[in-house]
This record gives sequence, C-alpha cells and structure tokens, in this order.
Amino acid sequence: MRAAFICHGIHGIRINVVPAGDMCGRNTRPDTGSAVSLTLGVVPACVFTDEIQTPAETTADAVRAQYEATLADVIETVGSDAVAAHADIDADTVAALAAGDSPTLTVTEAADILAASDDYPPADTLQAELQDHVMLQMSSAVLDVDALARGLDGDHDAKPLQQKLEGRQPMTLAEYARIHRYVAAQNPY
Repeated sequence: MRAAFICHGIHGIRINVVPAGDMCGRNTRPDTGSAVSLTLGVVPACVFTDEIQTPAETTADAVRAQYEATLADVIETVGSDAVAAHADIDADTVAALAAGDSPTLTVTEAADILAASDDYPPADTLQAELQDHVMLQMSSAVLDVDALARGLDGDHDAKPLQQKLEGRQPMTLAEYARIHRYVAAQNPY
C-alpha cells in the first residue's frame, strides 16, 4: 500500500508517493522504485531569491558576498574545470570566485555556474525565477521601474533598468544585489 503526501516548497509543490507507514519519505529510494516523486514546476530555493532577513541593515555588498559564497560552494563541489566548461566562463574568473574574490559577473554567468551543480535547475530556469521574483517583490512593494531607478541613487535610467529586469540586457551580479536589497527594504511583506 502506498500513501501520498504533498510538500509545499517556497516555489511550488512536490508530490511524493511512498510506502504506507513511511509518511516522511525516509528510507525510500525513487531509483529502486520503492518511492515515486513527481515534481510540478518546482524550482529549489535559490540564493538569488532568498529572503533578506534585515534588508534595511544589510548592504548590497553583503548580499553580493552571499551570492558569491554560494557560487564558490558550487565551484568547490563540482570542480573549477567542470564549472568553467559548463558555464563557458573564463577559468581565471572561476578561480577568482573560488579564491573568494569578486570578479565582475553577469546574472547569466552566475546562473550558469549554479546550473553546473545537480542541486540547481538549468540556468534559464534560474533566470526566469529571478525575474519573476523581482517583479513580484516590486509589485508587493508598490514600486514601478521609475521608483526603483530613483531608489538606486539615480545610477540607472528607467528604460535600461527595465530591459535588465526583463533579461533583454545583461545585468551584473552587483547590480542585481543592489536591486534585490533595495526592493526587499521597500517591501513591507
């Protein structure tokens, strides 16, 4: 006999079918047929969309450092050569990240690095999740692109910023960290 249970993740729903009596899914292995797991539109929680606990007290540099620490963890786990090949990023840039430096990276490159790990979905899925997250958070904070541009200390014009948010223009990881932190600080929810 099998029982089904539903796990509500931050970004979707996972339905697991496991042997009765093992409702937590322990000791089940989908690869042996002793459990079946169906994932519907779930993207694992990603550092790019993690909630910033105290955004008013957190700097954009600290947010970027968290992104880079996660990227460095992926590089350590997967290996520099494998990440550079998968992400099609210069080996020196990958080595700099692994060493704790902050090279200039685009969000696309960062998503490619994360996607080199089996723990993350493909890069295009990560980017879509990031874009959706920013737009939803801006909506919750009642921010339009003009207000966001003004809030970023006038460093951005609204039109190019909109293009970056939509993925039509490249956005650096540093720019995204500033945006993520600012929108989080403006969002009362």
